[in-house]
Amino acid sequence: MTTECTACKGTGTIILSEKECSDCKGTGKPKAISLDQLSEKDLGKLMGGGIKCAKCGGTGRISVTEPCKNCAGRGKFFTCTVCGKETTKGDLCETCAKKPLIHVLSAECDTRELEVGKVYEGKVQGHANFGVFVDLNPQLRGLIHSSNISFLPEIGDKIFVEVKNIASNGNIELLPKSLKEFQLIEVEKQLPRRKTIELSKYLGKLVHLSGEVIQIKQTGGPTIFTISDEDGTVQCAAFEKAGERAYPEIKSETIVKVIGEPSMRNGAMQVEIRAMKQLWGGDATGIKEQIESAIDRRAEPHDIQFLVKSEVLEKLKPRMRNAAKLIRKAVFKSRPIIIRHHADADGITSAIAIERALLPLLREVGGSDADRHFYRRSPSKAPFYELEDVTKDLTFALEDQERFSQKMPLVVLMDNGATEEDMPAMKQAIIYGVDIMVIDHHHPDGTIDSMVLEHVNPAYAGGDFGITTGMIGTEIARMINPEIEEEIKHLPAVSAVGDRSAAPEAEFYKALVADKYKPEDLKNMALAIDYEAFWQRFNDGRGIMNDILNLGSNIRHQQIVKLLCEQANAAITEQLEASMPNVKTQKLANGAIMNVIDVENFAHKFTFPPPGKTSGEIHDRLCSQYNGQPVVTIGYGPDFAVLRSRGVKMNIPQIVKELHAEIKGAGVSGGGHLVVGSIKFVEGMRKEVLAKLAEKIGAAGTQ
Repeated sequence: MTTECTACKGTGTIILSEKECSDCKGTGKPKAISLDQLSEKDLGKLMGGGIKCAKCGGTGRISVTEPCKNCAGRGKFFTCTVCGKETTKGDLCETCAKKPLIHVLSAECDTRELEVGKVYEGKVQGHANFGVFVDLNPQLRGLIHSSNISFLPEIGDKIFVEVKNIASNGNIELLPKSLKEFQLIEVEKQLPRRKTIELSKYLGKLVHLSGEVIQIKQTGGPTIFTISDEDGTVQCAAFEKAGERAYPEIKSETIVKVIGEPSMRNGAMQVEIRAMKQLWGGDATGIKEQIESAIDRRAEPHDIQFLVKSEVLEKLKPRMRNAAKLIRKAVFKSRPIIIRHHADADGITSAIAIERALLPLLREVGGSDADRHFYRRSPSKAPFYELEDVTKDLTFALEDQERFSQKMPLVVLMDNGATEEDMPAMKQAIIYGVDIMVIDHHHPDGTIDSMVLEHVNPAYAGGDFGITTGMIGTEIARMINPEIEEEIKHLPAVSAVGDRSAAPEAEFYKALVADKYKPEDLKNMALAIDYEAFWQRFNDGRGIMNDILNLGSNIRHQQIVKLLCEQANAAITEQLEASMPNVKTQKLANGAIMNVIDVENFAHKFTFPPPGKTSGEIHDRLCSQYNGQPVVTIGYGPDFAVLRSRGVKMNIPQIVKELHAEIKGAGVSGGGHLVVGSIKFVEGMRKEVLAKLAEKIGAAGTQ
């Protein structure tokens, strides 16, 4: 085995210095030319000034060199193929060359790897009157004739045999060999490496495949290893015994060499493994680097123009492109992806946009069922990454790692994840090797940025919550997979209506789909999503949500949206009939109209609309009642308060920090947007917290 010397780059010499060429005196041109010895081509070069000095090659300089001390001037190193020791030349060191070689055939070898006269390791397979059968590997069996053996070995015994003859019909004649000193040397079939994308050309033929193990599944029959290389993935099946793990030494995320036969199974490519081994050192590093480099190139996001004009989105584009690349890279590396999103119209539309971009890509890379193994979308009831959420994510991820040797996932937080409230859950996730990315429009406080791979937020581009997560998610989805543009381009408009965005971009996105969806249609879809999300709880509701967003049957879309809106509006009407008479109103020092409702005692519990939605509906009606005036609505319970505001310059995250510091023993926490959010506190301090909150709202500026 040879490797190039790194000191001299394989030349065998080290350049010490340079000096002027003695023949051309540094000009690079020959001192004298014999015209009668020049060819027509040389004459042409002469006329064009292209004749160079033969000694220096036209450089005018001569290198002063010495033999490389690192490799003794050889330019390369030789290592013994048996023991790995350095040799001066050849494949064997002096010690190994003196010992007889015993060849151990890999499982994929056939008679083409056998040589008459060489000695091989075998296993006794059976006895017959005329001799002893010996297996040289799972597919090669030879015979020691009874006339050539003086003892009867036990079945299963290892034995050394010399190949005496290989008949034209493939029969192998063996002779027993007894050796005290020897060197074992592995013999593998030398096949060119093939890529997963090429396997369809070699159906039924033996191929060599090298790549990374990304998943291991034990079935009732074979063990299925999913192997990834530069171009894709393929499932490779190895059978030991029914339900028994084959190659138990092979773990996930190792680089392996597989010899096997490609075939089509249930419409998908599968390689029947003849032999597999883990690669180490330079061999493994080389394959790993090739895979990483190829995946990095494939993961580059598509270059798109945004659906609408937006300075904020243009400034945010580098972060969005990085997010798209990280998601695409996770797909190509067959790393599980979990999308965690707030369970409202904005969070759901943003997550479904990414989902629609991901699913075709996942199936293309990992097969028809890849979305079941490598993807999950989970709603969060609160607009932040709760401990309950991360506990579920880690539990599922660790189970998948144990059962299928899968990597820990990439968690994409959408419409949540931007503030200090998310820190406890993030810290748990990071301990277990989970990577996190945030796509959000809640006002960030900067605390989580060092813990995530990327944080896409309009606040980092001079924008605010008016740029919804649904808008950002849809544009990132187009960077991931532009082919799904037509089916998702109405989602930003739905999110804008659901989050009541007043940004110019909201009107642009609505105008983009105005020929297909009227404002009332968008409003109904947003309401239907919120209503269905309340009953779905922690399920993603993929089928029903797709129908609400018209991603399937248009007839069913119209029917389900109409029904859900009727039910939602009836529930809202019933709730407000009970709540509105119990709203207490007062005018604050800054001129703002503050409305307060105890949603614990004056609203139906455990039904739609929940406290946040109830407070929002009350706020909308009061804004109409006090048209043109600044209005704040607070819906409070035993240990929480929900805030909605119009025309009051509040900063709810900042107010939460101040209340936490100023009211000792209240345990104040919370956050949200600047003028829409929620606050938590201990029940016994409710009166003090609400009083102080009203004081701060009264001191805020108005528009």
